[in-house]
Amino acid sequence: MHIPDNYLSPSTCAVMAAAMLPVWRWAGRRVKQELTRKKMPLLGVGAAFSFLIMMVNLPLPGGTSGHAVGAALAAILWGPAFAVISTSAALAIQALMFGDGGVLAYGANCFNMAFVMPMVAYALFRLIAGRFASTKGKAAAAFLAGYVSLNAAAFLTAVEFGIQPLLFTDSAGRPLYGPYGLDIAVPAMMIPHLLVVGIMEGLVTAGVYRYVSKASPGLIYEGGRLSLKKAWAFLGALLALTPLGLLAAGTAWGEWGTDEVGGLLGYIPEGMRRGFAWKAPLPDYSLVSLHAVAGYLLSAAVGALLLGAAAWLVMKRLPAKAAKPDGAERGHE
Repeated sequence: MHIPDNYLSPSTCAVMAAAMLPVWRWAGRRVKQELTRKKMPLLGVGAAFSFLIMMVNLPLPGGTSGHAVGAALAAILWGPAFAVISTSAALAIQALMFGDGGVLAYGANCFNMAFVMPMVAYALFRLIAGRFASTKGKAAAAFLAGYVSLNAAAFLTAVEFGIQPLLFTDSAGRPLYGPYGLDIAVPAMMIPHLLVVGIMEGLVTAGVYRYVSKASPGLIYEGGRLSLKKAWAFLGALLALTPLGLLAAGTAWGEWGTDEVGGLLGYIPEGMRRGFAWKAPLPDYSLVSLHAVAGYLLSAAVGALLLGAAAWLVMKRLPAKAAKPDGAERGHE
């Protein structure tokens, strides 16, 4: 679901970024109000989890690939404002360091995966989970929240792709940016997400939620004592598993390079050919001098460490007056 640069027009990117500005402002204020210095490392945990889970790609029918996002789990465990900030941070590191998702398209990617997805997941989970007293029932609600929210984000991504050839064409009537209309973009995005990727998101959301609820309830926002040891261990295990993403050899639908687009269409849309090109330090999570697995592991470690460092810096800058006792924190309802 990572939209690369030049698939959306600059005006579309500007509109999507503008739409995210009030969301980031609201989420930043809410997180600052709700998280103490003691619990601020949870931002690093949530962002690193989202970053790492998005590196574990699944092979999909048709030779493409897809991945979970983790935003639903963050919203359920720690609230939608937290999920907006942590997922936005993960998407920023992916775009700037690894070229995964466009820099100009950052606002659109955040709108889909860091705003709509956690908001839908949180609302659906709160609606359903309240009907169950058991952990199994709440885990089932978490599964549905993950599944539905991921597909909501995928649908918006498909619409953003699909409207480009309707709105932006050259003098010959050919698309300037994303070349496929809604009739192709929507089924191409939705079929694999409905049948495979959404199920993966739901299973990850439900499985981790159930584990955290039983093994370390202090990690949940409403919980009492904070215990991050198991969270770091979990992230370490997830980091070690990231090379499994290399098994999905195909490129995700709509994330092709310009050469691949040229091969598919017989020409490269003018907006893509002349568009913005960001040179990421570690493109495609790899280093030329390293084996693919080693490069992928190094990239995963670098991304997780950068997100952890960012959370640490935020914690250091947090005013002392925001450090409330654990029992005095506000809920996120």
